[in-house]
Amino acid sequence: MTKRRFSNKQLIRLILPLLIEQFLVMLVGMADTIMVSAAGEAAISGVSIVNDVNNLIIAILTAVAGGGSVIVTQYLGNRDDENTKMSASQLIMISFVISLFFGVLCVLLYESILKLLYGSVDFEVMESAKIYFWITALSFPFLGVYNSSAALYRSMNRTNITMRVSILMNIINVVGNFICVYLWKMGAAGVAWPTLISRIVASVVMFALCFIKENSIYVTWSDILTWKQNIISKILSIAIPNGIENGLFQLGKVLVSTFVATYGTMQIAANGVTNSLCVLCYTTEMAMQLAVVTVVGQCVGANDYDEARYYIRKMLIMAEIMAIANNVILYLLSPYALNLYTLQPETFKIAETILGMECLAVGIFHALAFVLPTCLRAAGDAKYTMYVGVISMFTARVVGAYLLGTVMGLGVVGTRIAMYIDWIVRIIFFYARYRSGKWTKFRANRVEEG
Repeated sequence: MTKRRFSNKQLIRLILPLLIEQFLVMLVGMADTIMVSAAGEAAISGVSIVNDVNNLIIAILTAVAGGGSVIVTQYLGNRDDENTKMSASQLIMISFVISLFFGVLCVLLYESILKLLYGSVDFEVMESAKIYFWITALSFPFLGVYNSSAALYRSMNRTNITMRVSILMNIINVVGNFICVYLWKMGAAGVAWPTLISRIVASVVMFALCFIKENSIYVTWSDILTWKQNIISKILSIAIPNGIENGLFQLGKVLVSTFVATYGTMQIAANGVTNSLCVLCYTTEMAMQLAVVTVVGQCVGANDYDEARYYIRKMLIMAEIMAIANNVILYLLSPYALNLYTLQPETFKIAETILGMECLAVGIFHALAFVLPTCLRAAGDAKYTMYVGVISMFTARVVGAYLLGTVMGLGVVGTRIAMYIDWIVRIIFFYARYRSGKWTKFRANRVEEG
């Protein structure tokens, strides 16, 4: 019997902490929305529309971390210790530079950005949005460092560490929300400041842990402060297509949210509440996306594509089973979850409908639509996933949302249907790519050292 790189026990030890970590990450957004609902639907709506913009930035930062971790993981699988250390250090450096740029940009231009995208919303909604946006924008540089540092620990299969830091971050955030919203009555600012503080603490802790030389992956100040063009080029060869895909994906969601913003405060609030709960629908797939980068990346780094195929198939089956189980549970609990929010009866009914649709669609489609392309990216095949993702987003989702939601008058329900069509289109093209075998031609460390 062939000895596999990862035993079932090792896979469980990798995936389980990631599941817990992703669940906790999702709780941050949920805690913000639940607690700010006490300040009224205008506050909920303000936080909701800002989160659409914030998620655009976060998606780009996550893409950079993901691109870097692919390179680091492939070097680790190839047992190239020197380039493993250098690529890890360069990842943190480039992540900080990019996240600092976006942080400064959003702090300086937050009013202009919000007016451009959401100029039609009510005055109270806009005021809450402004407050929440500029405060959370301050956290972007710290979030960039945290994402890249956490990615390094996931590449080493040390997901128990990132889980513990996520627990710390969530405790700070939830306790801070309670104090600032319920006790100090700070409204939207009451959920923004704890988010900032929790991200600062998490980034400092994760960054410090990356200097431990006993780890298989560690960083040094000398390597962080060095510009290594060949390494950066490799990181960006994955990160740029991934960032463009994720960025435009989130931009598409922002455009859809501008449609939603014209449907009135009630539908905006229902959409915001549902979004904060729907993230729990994706928890298992998000964890699997992080896991496959480590597993497939190490197989590809060792030039073992038969084993990569084995783990892709195995982890896709695991992702689908977990998605179905997760969403059945969430659907059964959804009435109780919605009661956590302070909503008008009409808003509650809209949110309930959307949440039911989401649980069904995610259970069926989401794992294949998003875990499979992550497998392709882990092998270095980032441009194809970018092209498919961008084209599908703007043709199926954005155009579809406008036609179904605005033209046909289905509102937020129509925008959701368009999203599910987008997922189906992605599955068709990504599965065809996997079957073709073309994803095996992109191993990053084949590039000659410069």
